[in-house]
Amino acid sequence: MKLKLWFLLVCSPVISWTQGLFPHPNAHAHNDYEHAHPLKDALKNGFISVEADVYLQEGQLLVSHDKPSKNARTLETLYLAPLDSIIKAQGEAIYPGYDKPFYLMIDCKTAAGTYQAILKAVAKYPSLLCHPTKCPVRIFLSGNRPLDEMVKDGYLGLGIDGRPDDIGKGYSSEMMPVISDHFGNWSKWKGLAPPSPEDLSKIKDLAQRVHADGKKLRLWAIPDNETSWKAMQATGVDFVNTDHLEELHLFLTRKGL
Repeated sequence: MKLKLWFLLVCSPVISWTQGLFPHPNAHAHNDYEHAHPLKDALKNGFISVEADVYLQEGQLLVSHDKPSKNARTLETLYLAPLDSIIKAQGEAIYPGYDKPFYLMIDCKTAAGTYQAILKAVAKYPSLLCHPTKCPVRIFLSGNRPLDEMVKDGYLGLGIDGRPDDIGKGYSSEMMPVISDHFGNWSKWKGLAPPSPEDLSKIKDLAQRVHADGKKLRLWAIPDNETSWKAMQATGVDFVNTDHLEELHLFLTRKGL
């Protein structure tokens, strides 16, 4: 009875979050959990990628930017269970009619045991995992990612958020789907005026190398405004990193993207 009630109260509403929507393939929700309605707001604005900071504390995977309080919510409650419910209700896709993956980036704020705990949590939701014939949600770890251990284990459902130094080292796009780095490492442009070609030339070159390696590019700490969003797309950045969900949604909608 309790399980049935939980499904009615929690699972049933999530199946409508993406009904009638088509996603923006370039939209990444930075620190998604800090919005009023984590995941839900991102999905209702057509985002294809979300980011959650996670701490392993007393055996629980808690989502929080800083050290979690006792009221912090879990990775399963905020992300894994809702995504699982949506996929099961809609036929193995987050957005109906969209056959590309939804990206869940988990930024590991703690080290020891966090990777294993996430593996265990994700294993409870096999509908989320990527297989050769389908990939509804591509889950990958950033932050304290045990790169050597994960590569040794092989792909077990969790990918790795790569860095520019990882380009050309033979990591598959399954094991390392995304290359990420700080915007300031590639440009000093402040986003207050349209950029010159020199402002973003290094980013354009980086994007070409990332794509040649079969991966997607994400830069964090970009100037978070329309001028910058337009420039990031023009240079080949795949995931536009933003804290302004509705504004980026409207910007991309106006451009038909």
